Amino acid sequence: MAEVSAIPASVLRNLSDKLYEKRKNAALEVEGIVKQLAAAGDHDKITAVINLLTTEYTLSPQANHRKGGLIGLAAATVGLSSDAAQHLEQIVPPVLKSFSDQESRVRYYACEALYNIAKVVRGDFIVFFNQIFDALCKLSADSDANVQSAAHLLDRLVKDIVTESDQFSIEEFIPLLRERMNVLNPYVRQFLVGWITVLDSVPDIDMLGFLPDFLDGLFNMLSDSSHEIRQQADSALSEFLQEIKNSPSVDYGRMAEILVQRAASPDEFTRLTAITWINEFVKLGGDQLVPYYADILGAILPCISDKEEKIRVVARETNDELRGMRANTDEGFDVGAILAIAKRQLFSEFEGTRIEALRWISSLLDRYREQVLSVLDDIFDTLLQSLWDPSDEVVLLVLWVQACIAGDSENFHNLIKALVQNFRVDNSLLEKRGAMIIRRLCVLLDAERVYREFSTILRGEADLDFTLVMVQALNLILLTSSELSALRNLLKESLVNPHGKDLFISLYASWCHSPMAIISLCLLSQTYQHACKVIQSLVEEDINVKFLVQLDKLIRLLETPTFAYLRLQLLEPGRYKWLLKVLYGLLMLLPQQSAAFKILRTRLKTVPPYSLSSNHANHSSSENFDSLPNSLQDGPCITEDGKLGKESDNLHHGINFALRLQEFEEMQKHHRVHAYMQAQLRHKLNSSKVSRA
Repeated sequence: MAEVSAIPASVLRNLSDKLYEKRKNAALEVEGIVKQLAAAGDHDKITAVINLLTTEYTLSPQANHRKGGLIGLAAATVGLSSDAAQHLEQIVPPVLKSFSDQESRVRYYACEALYNIAKVVRGDFIVFFNQIFDALCKLSADSDANVQSAAHLLDRLVKDIVTESDQFSIEEFIPLLRERMNVLNPYVRQFLVGWITVLDSVPDIDMLGFLPDFLDGLFNMLSDSSHEIRQQADSALSEFLQEIKNSPSVDYGRMAEILVQRAASPDEFTRLTAITWINEFVKLGGDQLVPYYADILGAILPCISDKEEKIRVVARETNDELRGMRANTDEGFDVGAILAIAKRQLFSEFEGTRIEALRWISSLLDRYREQVLSVLDDIFDTLLQSLWDPSDEVVLLVLWVQACIAGDSENFHNLIKALVQNFRVDNSLLEKRGAMIIRRLCVLLDAERVYREFSTILRGEADLDFTLVMVQALNLILLTSSELSALRNLLKESLVNPHGKDLFISLYASWCHSPMAIISLCLLSQTYQHACKVIQSLVEEDINVKFLVQLDKLIRLLETPTFAYLRLQLLEPGRYKWLLKVLYGLLMLLPQQSAAFKILRTRLKTVPPYSLSSNHANHSSSENFDSLPNSLQDGPCITEDGKLGKESDNLHHGINFALRLQEFEEMQKHHRVHAYMQAQLRHKLNSSKVSRA
């Protein structure tokens, strides 16, 4: 055979010897032979020599043969020198195959052989880059330290060759890199980050353009258990972020999707890095990021409540930056998607996140009201559920958003109706949060409008027990809240102001569910004679424990600043005889040993001792109270027939008190019948339980 005649038998024997020195000397002989053949231009014989070294040695089942074959192939390449390129297709594949040999020394010699081959061929070596990279990636995690060391030397040489070559194809390399990026082995990770860093440093290689392909893998390395790997990955990411800031063209969209996922990482450092990148993207991305606003917001809002302060600071800054941007829906800005994210975050366990979600809804209402209202059904119920939130600040923001929604009459009605429904379903909401909710809505939506709407809705409420509780709650808020002072002042003018009269009649329709609420309303509106008739219309069933509890509250409220005008009117018992009768009527209903009885009796003892007869009253009023302020002297006075005195005849537009009293009496009759039926039902249930026992 040609190859046998080209290489002496003694050289072939030494090439497979177990001693390294003999194999080395044999390789030097092969180098010289190949060099002579190359000089003679006899490439057929060179091909035959390479085939012999491959088939009989590198593919041999004997380890020493394989070692010799690898040394021989490297020697042949050295001998070929500048002519080696045309034989690389024969030389390199068997060497690469040896990288996975079961013998560690064979793998070591494969690294050594490829190192020597690469030194000779340099740039011509690039055509095999992907296969070599794949082999080096595996060897970087080799179980043998010597093999690892040899692989590192080869790796450095390959990097040098790539950086100086103009034949390297980044497009062909990226799929291989992407495939390897999720490997968890720390040695492989270091190998990959090293290559990414080197390639990024080459001016002619655009690694930034392919960053979305391996960005997720780099972020994955930030949570590695090895501090060195985390540091290397962070360094690479920092360099890429700086390049992004300086680059006029960046694919923000694909990377934004990756960052959104990484912002939810359980690893603190990964979250911080991701949210920092998102922060820069929001500032730099412009119109490119508009379709991703919802996803970005979904990543930002949870981070606002992160346990790590640095993350919270960056997240809040990013959130403010994002909310400050003005985007049009025709640019891809999806109002519905943003609302869906905000709605989901309303269920967050963190108060800060819930607050920011509500602020987003408020901002969207301000800028895209029509679009928000078109999908209102998707968030309305969620907003109502948020009224149970343990945070008062969250509840106040919910009410602000609800008030923004309730700008038109239909949504306003739906809001109040929904609130009534929620108060009915859960009495604890009315008890614990009712006052705050109603008071805040009165500030945001106008107290008169709110109270009129509540009264209108409660007028048609079928649940009498709930309506009674609701009216009593509304009445207490009306009597005590500073936010409702204007409403109280309007009611005081019910007898002289058509607007006040209309409000009085509007509230009366639902307030008549509660005797104490009606009496309070009459005291506010100074319709004292009607209050007397209400008290006189009460029957035995009306004066129960619940009634006395409400009466106790009213007596104590009479001592508050809200009723200061009423107490001053007691200075003119002749003019305000019906007021005195009301107070004495209430006193007669109270148990004598109760604290409320003592409070009211003490107050009545301070009234000037003037006769209540009409003649004496007129005399005393004209002769003894001339020095009182005009506002008190000119106050409205109801006559026994329900009409105003002559001072107000021209201003009074008329209230049909007889009809109002009939309305009250009929409602109380309904309550008595309802109470009787409830008692009967309870009796039957108790009897049934006893019989079964």
